[in-house]
Amino acid sequence: MRNVFGNILTLTTFGESHGEAVGGVIDGMPAGVAVDMDFVQHELDRRRPGQSRITTARQEADHVEVLSGVFEGKTTGCPIGFVVRNDNQHSQDYDNLRRLFRPSHADYTYTQKYGLRDHRGGGRSSARETISRVVGGAFAKLALRQLGINVIAYTSQVGSISLGRDYRQFDFSLIETNPVRCPDPATAKAMEQQILDVKAEGDTIGGVVTCIVEGCPVGLGEPAFSKLHSALGSAMLSINAVKGFELGDGFDICARRGSEVNDIFYNAGDHIGLRSNHSGGIQGGISNGQDIVMRIAFKPVATLLRQQPTVDLDGQDAMLDMRGRHDPCVVPRAVPIVEAMAAMTLLDFYLLNKTVTL
Repeated sequence: MRNVFGNILTLTTFGESHGEAVGGVIDGMPAGVAVDMDFVQHELDRRRPGQSRITTARQEADHVEVLSGVFEGKTTGCPIGFVVRNDNQHSQDYDNLRRLFRPSHADYTYTQKYGLRDHRGGGRSSARETISRVVGGAFAKLALRQLGINVIAYTSQVGSISLGRDYRQFDFSLIETNPVRCPDPATAKAMEQQILDVKAEGDTIGGVVTCIVEGCPVGLGEPAFSKLHSALGSAMLSINAVKGFELGDGFDICARRGSEVNDIFYNAGDHIGLRSNHSGGIQGGISNGQDIVMRIAFKPVATLLRQQPTVDLDGQDAMLDMRGRHDPCVVPRAVPIVEAMAAMTLLDFYLLNKTVTL
């Protein structure tokens, strides 16, 4: 089982949703990065359950304890160890799942691969593992901040309700003013109501998170097997419930002509500029200095609070009645996770770039 993310900057995660704790070790973090622990905790607070009526009712403090790698407010260059204790498990809610496979979950594939599984919330396949990613991403954001690189994500679609693709028309300061994390207040209200309606029916719904990277320098990424967008895609597709990744104009570009979507260069005086950004900030696998623009598609949460047919460990037909506390839509809580994975990927590739350029 691979539990390590990254090349030079690495994050090794551990823990299960119903174990004692989750945590990780960040290695390769440059020394001297100013550490704002209030900021790190704030990032975790954005991900934690129980934030609003559209999220799971599970209540976890999700308080991070840093065990090593930080001294007098700065990173030392040594591994940063951290832990977040689990303190609100209701393992009994999962007793009826000991012999049943939940539809569209990892239960069946996990059992076939390893010969056993932790039925209490999914074990390592639980979204609670993403706590470690958010902590790693918070440290990466602090380092990127010193480089003038900013990572911003927001909910751009819930079900059939979506924003326009031009992110420049939105006020990013409004993202955290509503529980959906949508920068348009009117659309946010409609999204929230749709989630509540779906929740009342014991059902779930999916959506899209848009992620923007501002200030990325030219030159990150390699032309063949370490393309920046392939690394970003891999990072995003490793997040629970992600089923699609799109860079720039993505699939919409397929129906258009090259004359319509080529990003034209021009002389901007002190630098070479681009008149458009259909490529999403990456060309030939390498960042071009434009904003990096990504869209990440999340499927509806697989856990429905209604009866579903399934099979048991012996392959016999059975009926599944789910209990417990679950998100009707994972998208709002996924926003900080998307930012975290983008931040760690960018810092890792920045450090890689420093090793291959003179």
